[in-house]
Amino acid sequence: MSIDSTAPLTSPPTDEPGAPLPELGLRVLLIDDGAHRVQLIREELVRRGCEVVGVIEQATLIHDCVLRLKPDVVIVDSESPTRDTLENLATLSAQLPHPVVMFSEDASSAPMHRALKAGVSAYVVAGLQPERLASVLQVAIARFEQDLALRQELSRAQAQLSARKGIERAKGILMSELGLDEDAAYKRLRRLAMDRGQALAEVAERIIDAQSLLRPG
Repeated sequence: MSIDSTAPLTSPPTDEPGAPLPELGLRVLLIDDGAHRVQLIREELVRRGCEVVGVIEQATLIHDCVLRLKPDVVIVDSESPTRDTLENLATLSAQLPHPVVMFSEDASSAPMHRALKAGVSAYVVAGLQPERLASVLQVAIARFEQDLALRQELSRAQAQLSARKGIERAKGILMSELGLDEDAAYKRLRRLAMDRGQALAEVAERIIDAQSLLRPG
């Protein structure tokens, strides 16, 4: 068995027979994408103390089932991931990100990269070994949490950059409209924010919107 991702990853060690899954009460949604081995996966999950909240065969149901059933992790069992499955997983990753494990018999690089791009946390090939399922889930969840933290950090950085650009633009408007220098424009902007109990970026956005209304185009 191998697990592939955007960077090389050593396969997880085989679990000791009967060892409990550390994440007790883990809720799992199973997706049968053509391999028809979900019953074997389900039995091993139950043996490890997990709750299988649903088993589906239609890729179009992935988003709604995750929203309704609130699983902790999604497992896809596939001969080779289909386009519909990958498209729906990509939508899930964008709107309701969750750890996703995909078991596949297709070891070629193209479907593997498409799966990872769609948000799959762990892509497992070369056969399903139930005794390793717990370790695979641990790796997938850890990778998902790491990737999610990076995405959130990037989102915060982008929001801060956008706010700074807005403040600079609002300062320019005040300088142009009121004949202020840069320091005076910033002080005016800050005073407006304090008087209204709003963030500087919010006031800047309102100034920009106001100018757009007065000077369309």
